[in-house]
Amino acid sequence: MTRPTEDHPTDSDTGAERCPFPFPIRSALDPSPEYARLREERSVCPVSLPSGDPAWIVTRYEDVRTVFSDPRFSRQAATRSGAPRFMPGVEGDPESIVSKDAPDHTRLRKLVAPAFTVRRIEAMRPGIQRTVDELLDAMEKGGPGGDVVSALSGPLPIITIGDLLGVPREDQGRFREWSDRMFTTSPDTLQAAVAAREALIGYLAAMVQERRSAPTDDLLGVLIAARDDDDRLSERELISFAGGLIVAGYETTANRIANAVLVLLRNPAQLKLLRAEPERIGDTVEELLRYIPGGAAGGLIRVVTEDVEIGGETIRAGDGVIAVTNSANRDSRVWDDPDTFDITRKPGSHTSFGHGIHHCVGAQLARLEMRIALSTLVRRFPGLRLAVPESELPWKRNVVIHSLEALPIAW
Repeated sequence: MTRPTEDHPTDSDTGAERCPFPFPIRSALDPSPEYARLREERSVCPVSLPSGDPAWIVTRYEDVRTVFSDPRFSRQAATRSGAPRFMPGVEGDPESIVSKDAPDHTRLRKLVAPAFTVRRIEAMRPGIQRTVDELLDAMEKGGPGGDVVSALSGPLPIITIGDLLGVPREDQGRFREWSDRMFTTSPDTLQAAVAAREALIGYLAAMVQERRSAPTDDLLGVLIAARDDDDRLSERELISFAGGLIVAGYETTANRIANAVLVLLRNPAQLKLLRAEPERIGDTVEELLRYIPGGAAGGLIRVVTEDVEIGGETIRAGDGVIAVTNSANRDSRVWDDPDTFDITRKPGSHTSFGHGIHHCVGAQLARLEMRIALSTLVRRFPGLRLAVPESELPWKRNVVIHSLEALPIAW
């Protein structure tokens, strides 16, 4: 690690230096090499966040799962006044399901879970397949080359989530713009990110009012009608859940699809095997989810509610903790040769969708979109290849999730 300086202050409790986090990366498809070193030398490490707040990062697989499942690592406490913040001025939404601990989280999960059953998600398969076919038809007509981001990975998730919630197609582009702004990490764009969040909330609030006066059978209508005895979602909870679904369901899935295509093109032997054995698409998607880093921070911040010992360190009550999924998914204690992309690997329990009570409620929908998008793309374009050298690919800067601005391909 770098030596302690004014830019790398020491932890007041232990005297250990706190390095700036997130760590620099050499490639958006590869986790920082610092994680591998930390997993061996100091798996729970003090860091300094972009906000200037101190925190801890947890890098080993088993410890990451502990943070996700141990109620002493609280998401709810992370939304309270004075809690450590990842970015300055960015407050967590206390009404969001991802910001709740049990029993509040249990109540919300029970109300929304019926909208995400395996049967309901599977029923979406024909519509998602139709959307993918239409998007690739349009790209092929403009061939013999195209852009995966603008033609497929960008529009597919926002169309899927928008249709699911009942957002008119003509308005779905606005949701994509708002989401893109909300995922920036630069202090210079903070005001635009806050304005985008307010615009999204305002739009959803109007939708909720419309659905209350004229019930519908889309997801928002289902959530409005959701009951558990006399319990129901409040208007604020409805808006927060729908907004979180749009932002997370669009941004994360869009970037995973684009990054997945790039990983497959980087690994032609694996791509050839998938073409020859398309039934491997399920294992391929799980390996892609494990292999591709989820984002700059690798996880949401939690706050410890009492002193906890983990990874040989004592974390004090009130300290912030980030369980880094990017690191956990490359832990050699769990996977052989974890830095190699291998679609023949037996799927393990990667941490990309979390673990415990906060396991992503939309995980099966994201998996379904990835499977359909990737299998259809690979089948329809057997000559698929990058249209530019990888070094020339444009990556977005100052964003929470490592994302491509464009992915030019030829076939």
